[in-house]
Amino acid sequence: MSERLSDATLATLPPEVTRPAYDRASVTPGVVHLGIGAFHRAHQAAVFDAALAAGDLRWGILGVSLRSAGVRDQLVPQDGLYTLVERDGDRRRLQVIGAVQTVLVAPEDPEAVVAALASADTHLVTLTVTEKGYKLDPATGALIEEDADVAADLASLDAPRTAPGFLVAALARRRAAGLAPFTAISCDNLPHNGARLQQAVLRMAAAHDADLAAWIEAEGAFPQTMIDRIVPATTDADVADLADTLGVEDRAMVKTEPFTQWVIEDRFAGPRPDFARLGVQLTDAVAPWEEAKLRLLNGAHSGIAYLGGLAGIDFVHEVVALPEGRRFVERLWDEAASTLSPPAALDVAAYRGELMARFANPALQHRTRQIAMDGSQKLPQRLLATIAARQAAGAPYPALALAVAAWMRWQGGVDDAEQDFTVDDPLAARTRAALEGAENADARVAALLAIDAIFPPALAGTAEVRQTLAAWLHRLEAEGARATLARL
Repeated sequence: MSERLSDATLATLPPEVTRPAYDRASVTPGVVHLGIGAFHRAHQAAVFDAALAAGDLRWGILGVSLRSAGVRDQLVPQDGLYTLVERDGDRRRLQVIGAVQTVLVAPEDPEAVVAALASADTHLVTLTVTEKGYKLDPATGALIEEDADVAADLASLDAPRTAPGFLVAALARRRAAGLAPFTAISCDNLPHNGARLQQAVLRMAAAHDADLAAWIEAEGAFPQTMIDRIVPATTDADVADLADTLGVEDRAMVKTEPFTQWVIEDRFAGPRPDFARLGVQLTDAVAPWEEAKLRLLNGAHSGIAYLGGLAGIDFVHEVVALPEGRRFVERLWDEAASTLSPPAALDVAAYRGELMARFANPALQHRTRQIAMDGSQKLPQRLLATIAARQAAGAPYPALALAVAAWMRWQGGVDDAEQDFTVDDPLAARTRAALEGAENADARVAALLAIDAIFPPALAGTAEVRQTLAAWLHRLEAEGARATLARL
């Protein structure tokens, strides 16, 4: 099917498809989004689309890809339009999102990206660049200054390469033009994501102009956020299935679940949409929400990904359909819940029930290997911090330790059926080198714990942690993930 979804084909869509009811030609791009992947299109873009539908036309999106041209090549031929497909069991809801105005590819034209960020119309900059995209040490939160792209931006911002570099270059231009800073909103699963983004930006700015760094610190805003929506990767089969329904092809479609949540610290440097009217929670304290999501949803997801992946199980719903898989998740949640200080509005027991229902949704087809990517960047906040809290309280942590041991087993690149796979992680070469010559589970645990970019020395140096992880890793290697889950 050659005809694509576009402004010209909107009128031909079936009546059950929701379409933009506002005049797209009158929309102003007030949001620049860095990292315009599937998650943004399923989450924040839908919120800004709702703002446009409510009549506030200042919140169109100019998307930026920091690496490849793939998303630009999907969206631009479709006039920025794409379908948001919500799936829950047999039910499906289709909505065409019109908030995206265009997409830039940063390596192709960094000046155009800086100009967009520096525009007087830009009030918000949102980011979904994944944990590794911030170029921060996952253990300390410091900017990785030896990274080649970071080093280039520290030396010159004539053609930025990194997210912090682009933000600083644009903020310098706004200051010179007498404009206020934009509000920069990290929407990634980082602990204290706003503070970490601010830290990276201030370090980058200070390398070029101390007065600029002071201005950003005094006038800018980097609110903390918590975001929650499960967004599996789109497949060719998904695109073909949707084309049969729409009558046109949509190569930029995204699929997701009905549930969505966005909590933002109420701290902005300038104009913003009426977020509360749009269902976004504004709060003075995001950290308790963020901690609950990281330790319950994301922690369980990582454990499911590595144990399920080792066992050759493709999807999250298939793992929790197993009695031993469900028991593992509940046990991990028991351990993690005791470390939380939840906000008054969060009923942890109800949240756990809701999470399990979401995990069990077969329509999502959420792949374990998708979640397993970039584990070195995720472990510290999802699992290791929870283990440290349990350890400080003198409480055991068998399920949490099993999840970490499964990550360790994953670094070998071979599953329980002796099938090879690629470890997709920015530190994969480092973990592979650490495992070379390690002859048993104890040696492998010790070698991986020595990577301080992942494991805090205070935790890694504890004999109890080493012994607990080694015991689980030995069982995983000897018996496989399914049998080990049954033991737990």
